[in-house]
Amino acid sequence: MWIYNSKTRRKEELKPVHEGEVRIYTCGPTVYDYFHIGNARPFILFDTLRRYLRHRGFKVTYVQNLTDIDDKMIKRANAEGITVEQLADRFIDAYFEDADKLNIERADVHPRATRHIPEIIDIIQRLVDKGYAYATQDGVYFDTHAYTRYGVLSGQNLDDLEAGARIDVDENKRHPADFALWKAYKPGEPCWDSPWGKGRPGWHIECSAMSMKYLGETFDIHCGGADLLFPHHENETAQSEGATGKPFVNYWMHNGFINVNNEKMAKSAGNFFTVRDIAKQYDLEVVRLFLLSAHYRSPINFSNELVDQAKSALERLYHAKNQYEFVVKSALNTPITPEQQAFLDKLPEFETRFDEKMDDDLNTAGALGVLFELVSAANIAVPADANAAVAQGALDMLTKLAGVLGLLYKKDETDAKIAELVEKRQQARKNKDWATADAMRDELKALGYVVMDTPQGPKVQKI
Repeated sequence: MWIYNSKTRRKEELKPVHEGEVRIYTCGPTVYDYFHIGNARPFILFDTLRRYLRHRGFKVTYVQNLTDIDDKMIKRANAEGITVEQLADRFIDAYFEDADKLNIERADVHPRATRHIPEIIDIIQRLVDKGYAYATQDGVYFDTHAYTRYGVLSGQNLDDLEAGARIDVDENKRHPADFALWKAYKPGEPCWDSPWGKGRPGWHIECSAMSMKYLGETFDIHCGGADLLFPHHENETAQSEGATGKPFVNYWMHNGFINVNNEKMAKSAGNFFTVRDIAKQYDLEVVRLFLLSAHYRSPINFSNELVDQAKSALERLYHAKNQYEFVVKSALNTPITPEQQAFLDKLPEFETRFDEKMDDDLNTAGALGVLFELVSAANIAVPADANAAVAQGALDMLTKLAGVLGLLYKKDETDAKIAELVEKRQQARKNKDWATADAMRDELKALGYVVMDTPQGPKVQKI
């Protein structure tokens, strides 16, 4: 597999630190609110990366942090009259609820920043001891001038940074680009004891502490949105490598931004949507397919028209899956035709081509293209009277490749009530009671199902 490495700005072949295992750290949510569509993109994309690496035979250790202490959390908790921990617990539960609906698998570890204070303090102490950090009356700062490799990840020049507008001015800092590792206690804020007095960790240091605790001082892949490249990931790199003297991450992967109706998403623009907002209009599996339909490094435009196209595409996949399942269950075991045998022989080629797309820097858009080519070929090879083996081959390959993308995960929702209505309709048809049969058909339609009569029996499909 080849990955575009944000650090070297070129594609590089994936060569894990530990043979047969890939260790991944991805930036998770700051749990002060419901996550939005922009957050959903990296959550889905890098969940797909994990799935694909497992598909290719790697053991994958996947860590996604939960930032449960920061300025926004403190402000909201104080406004609601609750503790920061209570706020975090509430929105962590909400995160998992929404992530489950997007079919985002749980990480192997979901570390919380506030539960890794000793590890955070240890790294800060190592940086102070090495001369890369210094204490002031309002906390501890990383000294960007003392660490001469600062800017190596983002390619930023320190002099240019300090002349720019992205640096917070603070008279306690030695240099404008220096960033907080530890923040001294202020009334109304949670705090922990440290060698520098009571306080709380800065934002960047938590990811260094948690990633290295669970993945080692040098690990394979660090993922996140392009907005995190600087300063967050730059600062992570500097403080981690400053503390250990070792390379921190071998491959950095950053996904592109989401625009809404061709405009940058922002609350001020009125085009800011949480995943929960979108779920009121669309099934979230549609959102997953939509976000996989563009290459992860490219920007993607979110609009009703484009999401509607993704909805139609997903319906096509489910219709194909339902057709193959129906033929498997009710096939007449007719002979396999030469054309159908040719299709079965060709099935492995679809997986090969799928893997080639994904091996090329996680090209999910190309992989989706292969998936729909499979469906087109299978729809011809699997008519209603096809041999069960042909339908089973198509079904197995479709569900295998779709599963790598995290799609087609919903179970058949045909419950006992639907089955009872179908049986009543069949009995009415046998008795030539057409009025009752039509009434049963209409009732099924009202419940969201259509029933089709085939030589193999009634076929029920969700509308």
